[in-house]
Amino acid sequence: MPNKNIELLAAYWTLAGDTYPGAPSEISTFSLQSRAEAAAKAGWKGMGLVHADLVHNVAKYGISTVRNIFKDNGIKHLEVEFLTDWHLDGDRRNSSDRIRDELLEVAGELGARSLKVAAGLFDDGAPDVPLMRETFAHLCDQAKPYGVNVVIEFLPFSSVNTIDLAIAVSEGVRPNGGLLVDTWHVARGGMSFDEIAKIPLELIKSIELDDADHSIVETLFNDSTHYRKCCGEGQLDVPGFIQQVVNVGYDGPWGVELISAELRKLPLDVVAKRAFDSTLAQFENIRFAR
Repeated sequence: MPNKNIELLAAYWTLAGDTYPGAPSEISTFSLQSRAEAAAKAGWKGMGLVHADLVHNVAKYGISTVRNIFKDNGIKHLEVEFLTDWHLDGDRRNSSDRIRDELLEVAGELGARSLKVAAGLFDDGAPDVPLMRETFAHLCDQAKPYGVNVVIEFLPFSSVNTIDLAIAVSEGVRPNGGLLVDTWHVARGGMSFDEIAKIPLELIKSIELDDADHSIVETLFNDSTHYRKCCGEGQLDVPGFIQQVVNVGYDGPWGVELISAELRKLPLDVVAKRAFDSTLAQFENIRFAR
């Protein structure tokens, strides 16, 4: 292991239990307390929080208790998700703005580092880049008073689905606006990990690591939602991805997003440790700048 303090953040779905994006309920089947305790025991220093689960737990326990759960377990890096339709008009935008306000309020109270967003999911058509830049600037301005970064995930099933498009939408917009770069998204989007070198360091606000087999199971969304693998257990070059990110100069926490039908059925402590240990092993031969 290199002489480097690697801090890992368990993205929400990694420890959420038997639920998944778009499930009838996205609220974790494990309590917040048990997730934080399992994360701390395994070595995680950060956690992700999805909107439905976050609202549920704040209503159940109160914001002070939620904050103390993380503090008492040494969880210092938090990210909240997931915002879509922020670039649209009408009813979808109104709903998005309501979710935005709820996420930002809690993120500010908890000292979360980032709000994760995506643009143009599924059938929204080609992106209107100038309009997206304008609305992304507004979203970043809304987040600034809360001390929160806004990070665009360029998903292969969204209109902003490549590194080039993600840069076009985010570069030079606002200091707290940037990108989340995910191993699965880059690989499934048909990009080489070498393309990460294109991204200006100031835009890389968050990272997520995961693995997959080369073959896609049915649709991209289905593959994303049920068939991701622990790092090193698939066929992607996760160390190669990490090295490219390190070469750009990223020095923050490393998120791990495992959305897996297999893993979500396992005991919480087992998943927390397996996901942590398998990810940390990917850093063994990484060359960090001195």
